[in-house]
Amino acid sequence: MQHALVLDRVSKRFGDHTAVDDLSLEIPTGSIYGFIGPNGAGKTTTIRMIMSIFFPDQGTIRVLDSDDPESVKDRLGYLPEEKGLYKSMKVHELVSYFGQLKGLAKGQADDRARELLVRYGLGDWLNKKCQTLSKGMGQKVQLLGTLLHDPELVILDEPFSGLDPVNMELMRDTILDMKRDGRTVIFSTHVMTQAEEICDYVMMIHRSRKVLDGTMEQVRAQRGQGIRVAYEGDGRAAFDGLKTQGLVTRVNDAGKQAELTPGEGTDPQQILASLVASGLRIRHFDLREASLHEIFVRTVKESGQPIAEEELSATDVARKIGGGAR
Repeated sequence: MQHALVLDRVSKRFGDHTAVDDLSLEIPTGSIYGFIGPNGAGKTTTIRMIMSIFFPDQGTIRVLDSDDPESVKDRLGYLPEEKGLYKSMKVHELVSYFGQLKGLAKGQADDRARELLVRYGLGDWLNKKCQTLSKGMGQKVQLLGTLLHDPELVILDEPFSGLDPVNMELMRDTILDMKRDGRTVIFSTHVMTQAEEICDYVMMIHRSRKVLDGTMEQVRAQRGQGIRVAYEGDGRAAFDGLKTQGLVTRVNDAGKQAELTPGEGTDPQQILASLVASGLRIRHFDLREASLHEIFVRTVKESGQPIAEEELSATDVARKIGGGAR
């Protein structure tokens, strides 16, 4: 298998703080690979080392078969977490400029910028200043600038941040299009649903260390099943009863939907019977693989360094659990 990126025992420290600790990864060419974890876990620092913005204190990074990541920068596309536009520049001018920075001739960059902007619904904005763009439109413009020079490896740091549902869907579809075109895509996120929907592989990082990585199938197979419940009523007493009986080990309750982790050897029918007996009105009850959110929480708790629930997106909790209710 060919690899677009290989990290071997990479660490990065800032004074007494270790931002990335002994990280090893192999990212297959042509895949979508998610860097998962809470804010401050080390995702952005890892990305900046790949982009040669930072350099590792130990370990090696091989990018597109090169031991010198700086030498292949023109073959990479990078959308940073801290996004910004030159507000006084026109949209077409800005996207073309990004391409020229990556080595395209001006005429070629102009033509490609116009083509991409029209294709992605920004044809009416070609000659308008960037300061007139909404946040979602501005992020779309920056993404097109990232893709203009036809990079082989595309790295997106929190690309879904701040987007409304329509633009989140567009970002998702654009990432999938990159894969269809044969590119390798790496993106970081602390929102588990985004990775679960589109990634071939995920790496979970918590407090500077990798705690899990593999294909989505491997990750799910390692962590067992969960039960998704959609209900009406006050679930607190019912779920506390499940815990007291030893039928579940964990409850992730979003108010009208919940994800339950069954106890070892528990028959799901016992859980359903207990919920019905509690007086809850059950609208949906589904046994399936645990969600990526649930897998992440379980994994970091087992690491001995529990994560505070507030470090995970509350929106993600509701959306992911709600995905089980049909």
